[in-house]
Amino acid sequence: MSYTRINYEDVDPIGDAMHFMRDPLECSNLGVTIVECEPGWTGKEHNHGSKGHEEVYVLVEGAATVDVDGEPVELEAGDALRIDPDARRQIRNGDRESLFVLVGAP
Repeated sequence: MSYTRINYEDVDPIGDAMHFMRDPLECSNLGVTIVECEPGWTGKEHNHGSKGHEEVYVLVEGAATVDVDGEPVELEAGDALRIDPDARRQIRNGDRESLFVLVGAP
C-alpha cells in the first residue's frame, strides 16, 4: 500500500495534549504532531538542535503564544510559524482551547 491513514484521536495523547503521529503514520523523514491545548496549557520548553529538525507550527483554532528563544510570538487561527532547529520553543495557550498542527523534518 502506498499510503497510511489514521485519525489523530485514535492516537493516545502525551501530556494530555500531544498526539505524536510519526510512528502511526509510518513516516521516516517527517514528524507530525497534533496538539489539543486546554485553556492555560503550557508545553515543555525544548529545541531540536541535536537532530537538526526544523519545525512549522500551524495554529488551526484558538489563540496562543509560542516563546522562541525567550521572545513571545502571538498566534491567531490560521498563522504558521517556522522555527530553526537550535531555537528554544514553548507553547503557552491562552484562556480558550486551541488546536495546533506541528510538522518537523528531516
